[in-house]
This record gives sequence, structure tokens and C-alpha cells, in this order.
Amino acid sequence: MAPPFAALSRVGEAVTGLPLTPGNQVDPLENGDVAFPAMLAAIEGAARTIGLLTYIFDNDRAGEAFLQALVRAQDRGVQVRVLIDDVGARYSRPTMLRLLARERIRAAAFLPARLPRLRYANLRNHRKILVVDGCRGFVGGMNIRESHWFTLQPARPTQCLHFKVQGPVVVDMQRVFAADWAFTTGERLDEQAWFPNLEAVGMVLARGLQDGPDADLDNIPHVLHAALSVATSRVRIVTPYFLPGSVLLRALQVAAMRGVEVDIVIPAKSNVPIMDWAMAPQLPELLARGCRVHRSPPPFDHSKIMVVDGFWCLIGSTNWDARSLRLNFEYNLECYDSTLARQLEALIERRIASSSRPSPDELIHRPLALRLRDGVARLMSPYL
Repeated sequence: MAPPFAALSRVGEAVTGLPLTPGNQVDPLENGDVAFPAMLAAIEGAARTIGLLTYIFDNDRAGEAFLQALVRAQDRGVQVRVLIDDVGARYSRPTMLRLLARERIRAAAFLPARLPRLRYANLRNHRKILVVDGCRGFVGGMNIRESHWFTLQPARPTQCLHFKVQGPVVVDMQRVFAADWAFTTGERLDEQAWFPNLEAVGMVLARGLQDGPDADLDNIPHVLHAALSVATSRVRIVTPYFLPGSVLLRALQVAAMRGVEVDIVIPAKSNVPIMDWAMAPQLPELLARGCRVHRSPPPFDHSKIMVVDGFWCLIGSTNWDARSLRLNFEYNLECYDSTLARQLEALIERRIASSSRPSPDELIHRPLALRLRDGVARLMSPYL
């Protein structure tokens, strides 16, 4: 491994206490059309255990497919555990928690909100982890909802990216699921059925990177700063919400001023209008310092990717905003592999090719009323 990446790896180990794990295979799965059939096939093939952790598990056509697959697995004698964030569970009615309970599947809500109708409470579990038989894992940014499944022709289609993971790093994914499950229910999942011995199946060096408003606070920001500091040629970021704090904004600008190509891909129109307003005021300074901002056209892109120098990749659930970086429980994998990086950069190139690039003048000389609106929204960014 080149010295800059060795230094970056040391940062990851320092904040997580975990070494890089060799021998993994990580495969990108674009949208629900690829990800959901792969996840459902894994559930249908489960022989011992299924651990599913998600922020949103909607009661819709996608949710029904997963519900029935979980029911069939339990009927085969598979141990099934489902953990859904309490706020995320309320995006549809009746909630999937109620339907799972009706089928006598062990399911729980993470940190029940005191105000039942509050959708923007803090301390939410935004992680997306599925582990089957302790050896097949799925992780990324995709919730379980039909908007990601384009062949169903959803009313509000949403692009996203998920990943199939095999190899020893799946143990860490299972460990995080088991810890969240034990915190919520008190049940410990520590037997061999949940944690089998795993052999190498690929060439990806990977490490689990969890973050949250607890002992893991600021793990992801530390790694993001380290990645930006070691970059020598290019940094590419895809995120649905781009509201980093001033320190990360400065790090991006410094990287661009050092001569690093910094590409940031955000949606031209997000699913939350106030996010678009709040993102606008920070863009002129980024552009002035040499960063390139690309606004991708609809459908809304919910993907979360970062690639540095064609080798280091960060994938998972984290958005570039205060809620993800400070207030949510998140899970990512940092991966060191040129093949995976090429796959992700090809995907990012397709995003960029269809995007528009705003100019500093275009942003600065917008009508005063719009700039005032956006400035007020920007003041609210720590809570968005």
C-alpha cells in the first residue's frame, strides 16, 4: 500500500480500534432493481440466521416482498431479527413493525421517539445492514421502499446504491447489528450461528466504520479529513445532502487549491426543498477555490460514495450533513481496492456526464429574495 494510504489506514484504525480486514469481495448494486432481488435471494437462501437493520422499512410493494421472504425464512426455522429506527418506521401506516409482530417475527424499534409524529428527532439509527447466515452482507444507502425499485414504476423514483459484501469484514457488520439489537432488546446474539468463521473470498481490504452520538462520535469526520489530506490527484463525492461544517468545507477547498481535482455531485432537486435552499450559499466559495459542483438531474439521487485517488472508497449510510455527521448512528465501509474504485468512478462519471455545473456568477447574482431565503435555510443546517 502506498504511504499516503497507509497513513489513512492508521487513522481508520485509531478511531475504530479495528485493523483492515483482507480477503473481501464488495459488489455495487445499482437501485432496487438490482439490490432488492439480490437481498431477497439471500433471505430465501438463509439456513440459520437473518439480521436486518434499516432506517426505513415501508409498508409498500417492496416492503411486502421483504416481509413475505422473512416469513418464509422463519417458517423454515431460520432465526430472524429485524431492527427498524422508530422514526423511520413511521413513514408508512400501518407500520412494518406492526406487520412483523403480527407474523410473530422478532422485530424492535430503535429508540422510540417521545413524540410519535416527530419525523426529525435526533439520535436516529440511519444504518442499513443485512447479514444472512453470518457470511453474506449488504450495506449502503438504500432503505426498504418501493421508490428505489424502478420496474415497479413508483410515483417518486429514487436512485441509490447498495453493496453486496462477502468475506471476513461481514463479521464487523454482524457485530454492529448485534450490538444495536442488544441495546434495544437486551438479547445477546453471540452464538456460532450468528458469528461463523469466515474465509477470504476476494481482494478488497475493508474496515467497518461506525459513527454515532456516543463513544463513536466524530469517527467519520476524522476519516473524511484524513482522506482529503492524503489525496494527491482526485476526490469524487456523491451525496444527496451536502451541508458539511465549516472545517470540512475548508478541507475540500484546501485540497482543490493543492491541485487535487475535487468533484462533488449533488441532486439538482432533492426530495426536501429546504435542503436545496440550505446547500446553495456554500457553493460559490467552493467553486471560487477550484472545487467542481455537479447537479445531477432527476430522478433524485440518494447514493453516498466517496473515492480518493482511484483506490480508497467510502460506502455506506452517511450523508454529508450535520445530522449524519453528528446526530445519527451511521455505518460505512472504507475499502482499499483499485477495481472497486474503478467501478465506482465509472458510475460517478455517468452521473457527471448528465449533470449541470453552476457558475459562481449564476449563484451570486440570483434575486435577493432567493438569497435571503437560502441564507435563512443555511442557518438551520445543523438541524437538517
